[in-house]
Amino acid sequence: MRAVVQRVTRASVDVGGARIAAIGRGLLVFVGVAVSDGEAEADALARKIAGLRVFDDAAGAMNLGATEIGASVLVVSQFTLLGDVRRGRRPSFVEAARGEQAERLYERVVAGLRAVPLLVATGRFGAEMAVELVNDGPVTILISIP
Repeated sequence: MRAVVQRVTRASVDVGGARIAAIGRGLLVFVGVAVSDGEAEADALARKIAGLRVFDDAAGAMNLGATEIGASVLVVSQFTLLGDVRRGRRPSFVEAARGEQAERLYERVVAGLRAVPLLVATGRFGAEMAVELVNDGPVTILISIP
């Protein structure tokens, strides 16, 4: 699994011109599922995201996690994170999981974050989405499991 995690001051997702999810201060997480991924990888990704200490403490050091500051998480599926551009100019998506597997594992990541508990909003799996965000820092973390 792959994830791009961005610390944001706000983020939102629109589908068909309608806002379906929005958060204030928190994390925007784009999740990509590989064909080789299973429940163990989804659980590990949820734990890693939930445990990230990317928010500043009183001294200005990144020592606090989302739960410690009451931050929200917006999770958006993004199969293009599995795009391979090592050859040619068009990405190959053969490593990206197909619909049913990808949606099941994406939902498992979401459930794992909600169990922490974190306030979690989501995009719409498989939809064309317009994602808006204000990156805070900027702080952007790339995660690959395994």
